[in-house]
Amino acid sequence: MNTILVPTDYSASAKNAALYAIHLASQLKAQKIILYNAFQPPPVITENTAMPTATAPFFDIESLRDMSSTGMTHFKKSIEGFCPSELKLEQLTEFAALDTNINNLCKKTGADLIIMGITGTSKIEEVLIGSTALSVVKNTKTPVIVVPAEVTFTPIENVMLACDFTKVAETTPVQPIKNILDATKAALYVVNIYSSDKEITSVKSYEQELLHSLLREYNPNFHFEYKEDFITGINDCVEEKNINLIITIPKKHGFLEGLFKERHIKKLAFHSHVPVMYVHQEDL
Repeated sequence: MNTILVPTDYSASAKNAALYAIHLASQLKAQKIILYNAFQPPPVITENTAMPTATAPFFDIESLRDMSSTGMTHFKKSIEGFCPSELKLEQLTEFAALDTNINNLCKKTGADLIIMGITGTSKIEEVLIGSTALSVVKNTKTPVIVVPAEVTFTPIENVMLACDFTKVAETTPVQPIKNILDATKAALYVVNIYSSDKEITSVKSYEQELLHSLLREYNPNFHFEYKEDFITGINDCVEEKNINLIITIPKKHGFLEGLFKERHIKKLAFHSHVPVMYVHQEDL
């Protein structure tokens, strides 16, 4: 992992994510961080709805470009003192939609990893403000680490792979998982949260054996946790195992299907006690 892309809107949460990226880059021995801002006209909020319905007509592109560039200059200055001399800190701003442009952007910049912040504490904030980070997670082919607003960096020593044990041989993104484990030398815990004893089947045991064979060289520790609430189960395991990073695999056949439904994706992003790394499944 040589290049890390850090999208930013210049918020406090984005700054926290950028600082996390700087520290993680040192652990991963990455060579470059690219700070990125995609600017567009702000949405218009009508009197009848809280949802954006159009873009403001009075913003021209050059004005937006100037504001983005100025914001980036101040943002970079606020974090570059934390950046070691051997790590390049670059900046890029452009008129674009981050979520739909993310794959082209990663290809253009050579980014191996995306790190983003996420904000919001109320239900409405969770639905609206989180949409950019989650849209990136949905659309990108590059691994994304989402850093909760209040989380600061700790070296990655223990990694959790949250797994539903469904078609693991076909869908597990083995190489990206190996990449982060090789770079951090972290211990691997494979965790399954279940809410009914009926979920513990011979099929799940078989899938567990397959996953063990795929990741055998990392001596994975398997842990099954009964919890009615998925997030509570995850966070309990985080505390018990001193987890520093969660890896989860959004399902390709319908972003809303499987164990990691949209509500689980959002809850992990907003309510995890540690950063969450989203890695898309392998092509079938």
